[in-house]
Amino acid sequence: MKVVRRIAWIALFAVIAAAALGLNYVLPHHAVVHVTGTEVKRVDKDGIVSAENPADGPTRDVYFVNAITPDGKRTRVFTNEDTRFGFPWYFKFDAADQQARAQSLAQNPEQLAVVTYYGWRLRMFDTFPNAVSLTPTDSPTAPFPWFNTALLVIVLILAGYLALRINRWRKRRTASRQARPS
Repeated sequence: MKVVRRIAWIALFAVIAAAALGLNYVLPHHAVVHVTGTEVKRVDKDGIVSAENPADGPTRDVYFVNAITPDGKRTRVFTNEDTRFGFPWYFKFDAADQQARAQSLAQNPEQLAVVTYYGWRLRMFDTFPNAVSLTPTDSPTAPFPWFNTALLVIVLILAGYLALRINRWRKRRTASRQARPS
């Protein structure tokens, strides 16, 4: 019985960890940066098309936004792609407009911008976070993630309610087993 409980706890931990990673990937993040430039690259299913990676199927153009943190210590690169009706559901249809805004922000090297994005930068897999919006700002601090906080509170309340219901169900089940005549 101890082995089954241990496996159940490990499985529960794995599910919670997977859910946390998934939420971290799809929920919006904010970064305050100086936009340094923009570019458009041709990509296919294997990544950026180049001499080392020739196109072997359908290709598309992807906008990129290059940036640097206000302290100048960290570079950031974002893709700027429409999500349309696909997952995650940001319903972004204005990538070209965002690219024009990014080009405008790059003209003034002193102007800070808040980039709202989702996703991770994984250098090993050549993946970039997707910029959902670019907004000029004067503050070097990122805005507080109210949506993420509210969603996390709601998820924790629902998880607590579910744990309470399961605990009550287990107690009733144990009590009914003990009340049965042998």
